[in-house]
Amino acid sequence: MDLAFTPEELKFRDEIRAWVKEHLPQDIASKVHKAQRLTRDDMQRWARILGKQGWLGYGWPKQFGGPGWTAVQKHLFEEECAMAGAPRIVPFGPVMVAPVIMAYGNAEQQKRFLPGIGSGEVWWSQGYSEPGSGSDLASLRTKAERQGDKYIVNGQKTWTTLGQYGEWMFNLVRTSSEGKPQTGISFLLIDMKSPGVSVRPIKLLDGDCEVNDVFFDNVEVPAENLIGEENKGWTYAKHLLSHERTNIADVNRAKRELERLKRIARAEGVYDDLRFRDQIALLEVDIVALEMLVLRVLSAEKSGRNALDIAGLLKIKGSEIQQRYTELMMLAAGPYSLPYIHEAMDAGWQGDQAAAAGLQGFPGGDVANATLAPTYFNYRKTTIYGGSNEVQRNIVAQTVLG
Repeated sequence: MDLAFTPEELKFRDEIRAWVKEHLPQDIASKVHKAQRLTRDDMQRWARILGKQGWLGYGWPKQFGGPGWTAVQKHLFEEECAMAGAPRIVPFGPVMVAPVIMAYGNAEQQKRFLPGIGSGEVWWSQGYSEPGSGSDLASLRTKAERQGDKYIVNGQKTWTTLGQYGEWMFNLVRTSSEGKPQTGISFLLIDMKSPGVSVRPIKLLDGDCEVNDVFFDNVEVPAENLIGEENKGWTYAKHLLSHERTNIADVNRAKRELERLKRIARAEGVYDDLRFRDQIALLEVDIVALEMLVLRVLSAEKSGRNALDIAGLLKIKGSEIQQRYTELMMLAAGPYSLPYIHEAMDAGWQGDQAAAAGLQGFPGGDVANATLAPTYFNYRKTTIYGGSNEVQRNIVAQTVLG
């Protein structure tokens, strides 16, 4: 196992760092470093900048318009973007559905859908989870009936992240009730502007509407939007989920947020508390261990060996780390992390508005503290989405331990 970067890889890192520094809008980077709410325009603006450079699909092979980078180059690109304060690429298009279209879509589907994904012009949403079908995804009930050259779709998807912005949606739908549940599922692409599609936002603990319910009422979908074969969608879904769970680990964001945690701890005067610094040290050790695990996978891939089948393990550790650093940030700020007013957060401060709301005893402290509590609440989700960690442990036990 070789974890050292080559001179060529280090040169590549420097080139990426310089490019990101030049092209990343500073107003967006400032929001990311303070964990302030990003608008659709913020996310789309960065996506289009990357798309213009040909890097939004940074994991794509050259034949589909990507840069054709190695696994190590992709890792270095992600790291430099994260440390610079770039928004995390919304993964549903370039990271999740695009590889499925490349692997299982026909030439016409690839020509039709991939350019809009790679340019950042088209916003994609994911239609997997349903009420009662989260980690047990095979029990989904959204039904698609074939009628001539179209499907009629009825049902409901839930927890659709940023679905209020969605223009297209990739969905798992039931096309057969015979045999095992997994064998009757198909992978269907749906235009969210189609008649019969409705979106209802769900307000979360942090007060934001990040996720949504999506309803399908006799939605007509052209049969040409079926990816691959009918009733083979479970195979395609597993291919996609391997990308999702690796993406969820997000070790590079964890490294950036570790530095933010240290800054907050120093600003709030708790960095010299040995007990608190012990917790920071334990977190840092786990982040380094997670990074080593990622680099082991990259090393295996670079040398031509089979990479470890540990997507589930990366998801488990990555999501737990995310919850720990958000908790430690909030603990570092203490009561100054509690007041939370949307208008103040968007403006970058909250002192006067907190006082106007009757929170005179909690002026908000440092500007960065305004987002700590809502971020903590929001990250309670990380050990549930993408397949709950309890289910992931079962999968790891079966695939890795045998």
